Amino acid sequence: MVDLRPVGYVIGLLLTVLGATMLLPLLVDVAEGLGHWPVFMQSAALTMLIGGFLALSCANGVREGLTLQETFLLVTSVWLFLPIFGALPFLLGETASAPVDAFFEAMSALTTTGSTVLTGIEHLPKGLLLWRGIMQWLGGVGIIVFAMVFLPELRVGGMQIFRSEAFDTMGKILPRATEIASRISVIYVSMTLTCIFCYLATGLNAFDATVHAMTTVSTGGMANSDASFSAYSVPTLVVACVFMVLSAFPFVRFVQLLGGHAEPLLRDSQIRVFLMILAVVVVFLLLATWTSTYDYDRPTVMQAIFNVISITTGTGYASADYMRWGPLAVMVFFFVGLIGGCAGSTSCSIKVFRYQILFASIRSQLRRIRTPHGIFTPRFEGRTVGEDVLSSVMSFFMFFVLTLGIVAVALGLTGLDFITSVSGAATAVANVGPGLGQEIGPAGNFAGLNDTAKWILCFAMLIGRLELLAVYVIFTVQFWRA
Repeated sequence: MVDLRPVGYVIGLLLTVLGATMLLPLLVDVAEGLGHWPVFMQSAALTMLIGGFLALSCANGVREGLTLQETFLLVTSVWLFLPIFGALPFLLGETASAPVDAFFEAMSALTTTGSTVLTGIEHLPKGLLLWRGIMQWLGGVGIIVFAMVFLPELRVGGMQIFRSEAFDTMGKILPRATEIASRISVIYVSMTLTCIFCYLATGLNAFDATVHAMTTVSTGGMANSDASFSAYSVPTLVVACVFMVLSAFPFVRFVQLLGGHAEPLLRDSQIRVFLMILAVVVVFLLLATWTSTYDYDRPTVMQAIFNVISITTGTGYASADYMRWGPLAVMVFFFVGLIGGCAGSTSCSIKVFRYQILFASIRSQLRRIRTPHGIFTPRFEGRTVGEDVLSSVMSFFMFFVLTLGIVAVALGLTGLDFITSVSGAATAVANVGPGLGQEIGPAGNFAGLNDTAKWILCFAMLIGRLELLAVYVIFTVQFWRA
């Protein structure tokens, strides 16, 4: 029998923390002097009250550690309950959003998807803009800790490969989960502060620099205007590119770097492959668009670099409407959004290491076909990949494609056209942000979708951010019988 009290206790504490963070946008609204601050006062009081009561009522069930079932429930419940309360300022505030829109915005922010249903963003109260940034920032550090602490223990999606000391990721250097979380948090805060100062140096005001630093380092991608990054100068785009790339690196490598171990960062094959993918895609995109004989817009080098990095890392900023670059460019952006960054980063989607393991497995199988009596095993980082990791990665790919297809069909049944349905499913499951087409593309948003489609996308964002299998397992009968 699963004891829900430890799960409820942790969720209650996290809700209390979430409510406390609402005091920051409250202070910003007070300083702005437009009378929007009561919304955050009410939201904070309600969130902290319910969180406190939940934690107190479940405190008698607290014990050392969680069972496997309780851990699965916890990681799923956190990303379900936090968006519910994170939606309160949108529901009660200036936007007066419908429940589905408020929940969609909060879910998109906390999962760092970056899709939005809001219009006229630059005219919203500053407190509400800061709240969007804070939720993305919290979701970013949350997903790193989740990926480094929980997923290897849950043995889903191939993440258990990062439990082994042989791969020199955590092992002896970071032996305890609390130490992993605390050190990564320090790196995360330091990167955010550095990003703020860099944005300030390019001419952004203090507020925009702060919010955009939060959404850049978290690879969330919600900007402070409908135009996203299209109105910013080249130096601002360069800063964004640098920090989007850094945020897609494994954060544990930065911890090791500060500990005097630079070699793991320099030798990490994930990082090398990730950078190679970015370079190849940018060059291909420029050659394809510049040599095209059709009458399409041709991106500048900076536009190509910025948008490729933004979509590949799952940030979702846009400095131009790449739908106008031609169908080949649109296809490129669809597929690079399904790549993602490195494991243990704020980036999203499938992740580079899974592709590496997939191709290593294919290469081994081809060698077995050519040499039936040979012994060939897939290798990652120079180490043999175990059958459990290989099976987990293959399962992840299968469930990812299956989920994408089911979500696309479900969206189509709500009345959406083919491009909107498929790209909407892909951007939600991969947590990328903008989709394709005139409605949800880089020049649009998700406001015009019907309510049913928005609920479907909310669920897709949730399961995509939690690596699919961590959510699906709780719907099995065996899980509750264990």
